[in-house]
Amino acid sequence: MKSITITGSKRESVGKKATKALRNAGMVPCVVYGGEQPLHFSAPELAFKDLVYTPNAHTVVIDLENGEKVNAVIQDIQFHPVSDRIIHIDFYQLFDDKAVTMDIPVRLVGNSPGVRNGGRLLFRKRKLTIKALPAKLPDFFDVDINKLKIGGNIAVSSLVNDDFTILHPDNTVVVQVKSSRNVVAADDEEEEGEAEAEAPAAE
Repeated sequence: MKSITITGSKRESVGKKATKALRNAGMVPCVVYGGEQPLHFSAPELAFKDLVYTPNAHTVVIDLENGEKVNAVIQDIQFHPVSDRIIHIDFYQLFDDKAVTMDIPVRLVGNSPGVRNGGRLLFRKRKLTIKALPAKLPDFFDVDINKLKIGGNIAVSSLVNDDFTILHPDNTVVVQVKSSRNVVAADDEEEEGEAEAEAPAAE
């Protein structure tokens, strides 16, 4: 999985007054959990732009001014209720031998014949929650919809992989094409046309 580096400074004081002063200066107070003890640091709000305002998933390298580097993933983000600015971020430290839980975005690949025949594509799960070792975290779930016909769906069961555990029931629908009385006939006609086209070749 791709990683984004956040350059920050350790926080000496974590009281409300110090935290408010950081925010007033355009800094975001952050905490990294999962290690021997919580690590408090701050970084400029703009540093999180490519990490927070994106549909993609990334791990993070927190690069502190004392030369210390910590690998982590975002665990929780708090936004200001009025301005929508980032006011706090919790991270979870990554270890090579310790599985982590993360939301991975889903990408649809190809063109559905059901949609070409007038069906309606319903993208049910744009992200899937998985548990995996850091080295096994995928950037995306690529879901092939080239054979997805009207009334059909693709469920979690078809995306199972030995590299990670998907934390959704196997029958969870990721994407489907809604059936409709107006278009089912068109889908059937396409199948019949394919069969007729294949028949002369068989002879």
